[in-house]
Amino acid sequence: MSEAGLTDTAPAPPPTRSRNRPALALTLILTCQMMLMLDATVVNIALPDIGEELGFSSAGLSWVLNAYTLAFGGLLLIGGRIGDLIGRRRALLIGVLPFTAASLVGGLVDSAGWLLFARAAQGAAAALTAPSTLALVATTFGEGRERDRALSLFTSMAAAGSAIGMILGGILTEAGSWRWTLFINVPVGLAVAALVPFGIAETARHRARFDLAGALTGTGGVTALVYAFIRAADHGWSDPQVSWAFVVAAVLLPVFLLVERRVRQPVVPLELFAVRNRVIAFAGMLLVPAAMFGVFYFDTQYFQFVRDYSPLRAGAAFLPLAAGIFAASTFAGRLLARHGLKKVAGTGLALAIAGVLWQSTLSTGSGYWTTLFVPLAVNGFGVGLVFMPLSVLILSGIRPDQAGAASGLMQTMQQVGGALGLSALVTVYGSAVRGAGSLGPHAMTEGFSAGLLAAAVFMAVALALLLLSRTPADGS
Repeated sequence: MSEAGLTDTAPAPPPTRSRNRPALALTLILTCQMMLMLDATVVNIALPDIGEELGFSSAGLSWVLNAYTLAFGGLLLIGGRIGDLIGRRRALLIGVLPFTAASLVGGLVDSAGWLLFARAAQGAAAALTAPSTLALVATTFGEGRERDRALSLFTSMAAAGSAIGMILGGILTEAGSWRWTLFINVPVGLAVAALVPFGIAETARHRARFDLAGALTGTGGVTALVYAFIRAADHGWSDPQVSWAFVVAAVLLPVFLLVERRVRQPVVPLELFAVRNRVIAFAGMLLVPAAMFGVFYFDTQYFQFVRDYSPLRAGAAFLPLAAGIFAASTFAGRLLARHGLKKVAGTGLALAIAGVLWQSTLSTGSGYWTTLFVPLAVNGFGVGLVFMPLSVLILSGIRPDQAGAASGLMQTMQQVGGALGLSALVTVYGSAVRGAGSLGPHAMTEGFSAGLLAAAVFMAVALALLLLSRTPADGS
């Protein structure tokens, strides 16, 4: 299974005007990242309207979300490597245009099957685009204060994107139609595609034989793993398809690791895991989204089904979470320079844990301002302090030819973590509901509380791992 291939780097294209426009480059990168993150949640609050108009079953409706997550999470590894090989600006453009087209198709469809197809196409295109956005931050801005500032803004977009998706989804659904949750991507995607050639310089392309065996086994294994967790959330852990998906993942992922050890140009260079701090940061990128996907899910259900909020009001209820993330990210870079990665990320995790634990005290009669507004703001502020230090740890010392692979792997951790966490937390929720008796607002609230407690445990594990990391003085 050995691979022959050239390891030289193709010369970069001639300098363009984009090299003198770092502000425009960063604006385009942030806009693209926000669009991709929004689409993970922007249809959440619109699901009841989608189900009624297109005739989805209650089980089938969850696949409006899952089709995007499955394609996105399953294909990220290969998407990151493609960007390294063909150039990240080119990969971003190749991804943005189909993403925009799929969004248009999704907004126009009149059947459930075509909507699921459009959502899966969006996820596949996002898997090619997303690794390039973060890799372009790493290659456009040099290490130090300039990159830290760019990463601070980038991670705030990534962290707040899901919460903003809830808010925007509620506004669009209430003011117009669920279809606008997809149409909104069309003008944004076209604008990004038109401006990227003027705002972003192409990166060097690294000539090599493409690691086909690694791409197939890695993508197949991750897709099977994500599918298993998604399926388990809908049908329980005893479902035969869940078992078979785990079997496929258990076979393909070890084979993937064996392949990556032998090829000269792997999809995921295993040396990325040679640095202790980077491994801990990858684990944090898995565990924090695992908790946050649960927070989004349970809070949305509570607002709409227990408190009977309208789509607009349910979306607006997430404002303190998004505001907290943005507030923290505005000065996260300065905090890093003064206090170091470990203290900033540790403080952020502690605040996020406190916020989720506070939310877990909710009841059917809880007041929004005391039991949800304040803890959502605390949670958001904490999360806003976490993602930038973890991103810095992952990208520190990365060679330019590995930036796409590292970015793809980091975002794979986020997507797999979200699917894993949601399936596990929904299982906790279901057990608590069954223990509370017949399904109703009280039983649902008991389930939400139990699920949020479990989400806090995920964050606590991330904090414990972070305490094992080494400061720069200790080495990496």
